[in-house]
Amino acid sequence: MRTDLGEQVQYQLPIGDDLTEMNSLIGKKISLKFMDQINCIHCGKKTKTSFSQGYCYSCFTTLPQTDPSIVRPELDLSYLGISRDMEWAKENSLTPHYVYLAYSGNLKVGVTRESQVPTRWIDQGASKAIKLAKTPNRHIAGVMEVALKEHFSDKTNWREMLKQDGTMDIDLLEEKKKAADKLHPELKQYLSDEDEIYSINYPVDELPKKITSFGFDKIKEFEGVLKGIKGQYLIFEEGKVINIRKHNGYLIELKVI
Repeated sequence: MRTDLGEQVQYQLPIGDDLTEMNSLIGKKISLKFMDQINCIHCGKKTKTSFSQGYCYSCFTTLPQTDPSIVRPELDLSYLGISRDMEWAKENSLTPHYVYLAYSGNLKVGVTRESQVPTRWIDQGASKAIKLAKTPNRHIAGVMEVALKEHFSDKTNWREMLKQDGTMDIDLLEEKKKAADKLHPELKQYLSDEDEIYSINYPVDELPKKITSFGFDKIKEFEGVLKGIKGQYLIFEEGKVINIRKHNGYLIELKVI
């Protein structure tokens, strides 16, 4: 889903060539139907299986945006001139990156390109975030993240993220100081002096108490009252949720009932 950050996150769901404004559908009963067609989000080729959230196998094994260093930035070697595509790396890996702390069901450390702030936090369903450091490339940010993984989680607890309303009592500025103290002196040169705490408000009428996830690899059609959207999840009545990002490339029919 595409997002815009204002007083409340605005969601648009691309279906074919159209963009559906999802916020206006909250509180309404909708149906989602999988049309038995998956297309690679890069080359457009039909595929039976989606890899890495939307790619055919060929693109998954060759594209720079599906390289293992996307998940583990410390593995990025573009600073040494090694990449699946150096032109892509110059625009996406050899550019400023932020190491950040965010609260999305749990306190976590993460890495994102400067251009992906605050999109990355929204995708993770973070209610609060703070910039810890700014590095000149992806590799250094990854090295810093690895160092902090001994003290902070690097995974989003998505179930807890969906259950919480963002009013948790956590001092991100204090957590930033703790994280900074744990870094090797060589990495401290990249620490950010920007201490703004970003707060993100999601369009949710009712948070789920008990969660049941579903996806279109197991069911073909679903209908229910849309209760909210958080991260990349649509939240329906009775705690039923679907991760839309996992279904990139799936041809879906959406109807308001």
